Amino acid sequence: MGTLILDGHKLAWHQERVKAWLKGERVAPITIDCSLTRRCTYHCEYCYGQLQANDEKRMTREVILRFLDDAAGIGVKAISFVSDGESTCSPYLYDAITHGYGKGLDMALGTNGFLLKRDKLSEILPCLTYLRFNISAGTRDAYAKVMGCDVTCYDQVMGTIRACVDLKKKNGWPVTIGLQMVLLPKYADQIIPLARLGSELGVDYLVIKHCSDDENGALGVDYAAYHQLSEVIKEAEALSRPDYQVSAKWSKILSDGKRSYSQCYGPPFILQISGSGLVAPCGFLFNDKYNQYHIGNIVDTSFKEIWQSDRYWQVMDLITSKKFDAKTMCGTLCLQHKVNECLAGLKAGGKFPEPGEKAPQHINFI
Repeated sequence: MGTLILDGHKLAWHQERVKAWLKGERVAPITIDCSLTRRCTYHCEYCYGQLQANDEKRMTREVILRFLDDAAGIGVKAISFVSDGESTCSPYLYDAITHGYGKGLDMALGTNGFLLKRDKLSEILPCLTYLRFNISAGTRDAYAKVMGCDVTCYDQVMGTIRACVDLKKKNGWPVTIGLQMVLLPKYADQIIPLARLGSELGVDYLVIKHCSDDENGALGVDYAAYHQLSEVIKEAEALSRPDYQVSAKWSKILSDGKRSYSQCYGPPFILQISGSGLVAPCGFLFNDKYNQYHIGNIVDTSFKEIWQSDRYWQVMDLITSKKFDAKTMCGTLCLQHKVNECLAGLKAGGKFPEPGEKAPQHINFI
């Protein structure tokens, strides 16, 4: 297996599509992050979903499967059910994973894990490239506090993670099982307990990431405080083993929430769709107040038609124009950030990054 890239991008392995885009061609996204609902079972302290309210529509089984068919048909390579809702709240999650996999899409799921059905694990784990549990504390009481749930949820989720790891090892499935910590500086005391917990659970990795905030700082994230956590994060990374990787998203954690580019080039390659069905360039623009960037809704119109529409490309052109400034008009350190850095460099005449001799894991989740 190749390297597990947890702080970077994989555009070097998709040069053909990037070069087509540089020539002005309309390209399909490589990766789409989406949710199957805007609902959630938790009330995480750091949740950005509370800032993404938009007109929710019903994501039926028919709508979801049509979207997956369209995505595969136009050349999308990977779908991750990670967005502004908890997809395990949808009764159609399991059908969606197996259907997308059957269409040749790489499938992934990010979840708090509380509603994940253990009797469905043998059905979906062979179809997933990765399964990531969002867990931002390593002790029972802190977990309940930061993730806004009852303490008994911790026991339920730990049991589910262990069941996933056991099934993976027993059957030799290639699915990567990981943990993600959204780190608020005030919960720094949970970094080491969580790193140790990941080792004990037998998962493949723990990634420690920053908390995103909107352009107005609505969540009150103190980015300067991250600089004081370097030593404890390095201590956590030192708990890595050949079969367990602890990694921090250093490039974002130490960035003070700032960007080096003004225009946004990433969404044509890594698109986001709300759990309401809303198609927008990114999750930061889901809220109704950003409706000038809203493209359409897959409940009303097929994704293929939306992607082919003039409206889709007008919005993509708008966010790459001088009328848009990602430094002042966007939230901090978005999903597309590393891709944007690369594409901004290419637009400025830089050289394409060279792919390594061996392709990394999860190559289509860029």
